[in-house]
Amino acid sequence: MANYIEAGSIIAAASSLTLWQAYLHLNSISVGLLSALSANAFGAAIGALFGGYLTDKYGRKFIYTYDLLVYMLGVFLIAVSVNFPMLLIGTIITGVAVGTGVPASWTYIAEEAPHSKRAAHVGTAQLAWSTGPMITFLLAVLLAPLGLLGSRIIFLHLLVIAFITWYIRQGLEESAIWKEDKEKEKTDAQLGKKSRSSLKELFRLKVNRQALFLLIGIYLFWNLTAGAMGYFMPYIYQNVGGLTNEQANLLQAFLWALTVLTTYVVFMRLGDRYSRRFLFGLGAVMGIAAWLILTFTGMNWFSLFAFVILWGSAAGFGAQAFYGLWASELFPTRYRAGAQGFIYFLVRFGIAIWSFLLPTIMDTLSFKVAGIVMIVFLVIHCIIGIALAPSTQGKTLEEIEKERFGTVRDGVKRAVTPTTAAEHLNQ
Repeated sequence: MANYIEAGSIIAAASSLTLWQAYLHLNSISVGLLSALSANAFGAAIGALFGGYLTDKYGRKFIYTYDLLVYMLGVFLIAVSVNFPMLLIGTIITGVAVGTGVPASWTYIAEEAPHSKRAAHVGTAQLAWSTGPMITFLLAVLLAPLGLLGSRIIFLHLLVIAFITWYIRQGLEESAIWKEDKEKEKTDAQLGKKSRSSLKELFRLKVNRQALFLLIGIYLFWNLTAGAMGYFMPYIYQNVGGLTNEQANLLQAFLWALTVLTTYVVFMRLGDRYSRRFLFGLGAVMGIAAWLILTFTGMNWFSLFAFVILWGSAAGFGAQAFYGLWASELFPTRYRAGAQGFIYFLVRFGIAIWSFLLPTIMDTLSFKVAGIVMIVFLVIHCIIGIALAPSTQGKTLEEIEKERFGTVRDGVKRAVTPTTAAEHLNQ
């Protein structure tokens, strides 16, 4: 449910962007600022940076206990906004809360999942992340006659679900792997062993730098297109394609329904059994094809439906799903969430800059220019992902950590053969 409300808040803002623009008489700079500081961009970036660190230091349950309280404050402010400062502050608070919860969510699911079904379990987060936008867009269509009031109701529905989720979370058990790792740290401290700097080790070890290159490469460049698209697509449909707000939201609901379907049928059912490199590559190529059609054939119903079918289907087993899986596998427990938080920070910071520039680029140059840039982003992510997809299927997190870092849980350091790290990223 956390992923549902987090993604839902992004889409709730996206589906109402033109309504807020009309109500508050916002220019393209204000629209870009809302997007750049939202749960889709810089707000989430700040939250992820601190959230990842806090998740590793105080536990996955610690974040689960408090982040939704902050989230509820943010969506409440948006729901009752009557001016731009209120809307902006609520957007920032919501964004920070969303970013804080993401590393904890993906990390916890991966750590608690059976090793033979890790993709299936991590896929539940992707499934919820896709279901949130689908339902939010459908609500936007149903509540369209109410105008901006309908958008306020959508944010209030997220507030109610967030409260229910927060209440249920109070009985959640802490991650067993994290507790075991913390006990080992205490034992080492009692024996006088110096604790290693997680931040320093994250950048010092070659195996980590390789993982960072892979994960940032696929997730940043995919998100520069997908992140901006997720927030701005209804805006693009209406301002470039001439669709009504209701038509734009219905089209996006259909897109996300396809993402829900392929997340389950492809990623969750096949991700633990078939080549992840092939699945990733297939999704990447479909995404590129979708944007080629939308960019070069013009905004008509054929191109819109072709785009929605290709992109919506590809997103279910694309970079987001594989990032959530690989980011949880390629780093050790003691800074698994922190590494994810750092990557998520960079990615969302990049989206913030691009989201701020995108409305102006479309206004002053054209949508076609923006589309070409996004196609380039997708090609880069495709090449990196296919070339460096790791081979981690069927292995426990402890086995992956031992192979990559030469360590086991008893704290004994073992030599890593020179090819181990490369094999993990190149097989």
